[in-house]
Amino acid sequence: MSIKKGNKSILELINPTMEYKEQVMNYRKVFLENNESFDGCSGIEECETYEEWIDFDNRLSKKYGKEYTPSTVYLAIRSSDNKLVGIIDFRHRLSEFLLNYGGNIGYSVLPEERRKGYAKEMLKLVLEYCKGYGLNRILVTCDKDNIGSYKTIKANGGILENEVIDEVNLSKSGVIQRYWIDL
Repeated sequence: MSIKKGNKSILELINPTMEYKEQVMNYRKVFLENNESFDGCSGIEECETYEEWIDFDNRLSKKYGKEYTPSTVYLAIRSSDNKLVGIIDFRHRLSEFLLNYGGNIGYSVLPEERRKGYAKEMLKLVLEYCKGYGLNRILVTCDKDNIGSYKTIKANGGILENEVIDEVNLSKSGVIQRYWIDL
């Protein structure tokens, strides 16, 4: 999947491969050093190696048990220089936890690559992929204080359903906004 500017693709979503091992592990390092939230990163903060991280189904099904939801992780790669700028995760269905707090999609962008429209493009691209799962709508959530994220969600058709008190410590504000996007 890619987004085009004129005839030139500027962002591509790809499955993680060994080609991006160093960039992904640097992404992890940057987020840890800056105390960033690992949204959409499928637990990379808990993994010491790339190989451990990309074993998504095995690792996450053990961690979450019956609450485990299969997902697809994509790396957002800038076409002009093959640079990893973000990570986005599409959860194929909603567990009770995801319905209340996490949603179908999580994403993050490297701090130095923010405010360039990448999150908006990443979400737009992954929504096209979601249609292939026969879903009518997708839930995307964000911290009430995350202005960039709620603008990204709204720009992709997100309609605010409600705000919930964050009882699981996912947000900084203590309030999670729940948006539905019709496919």
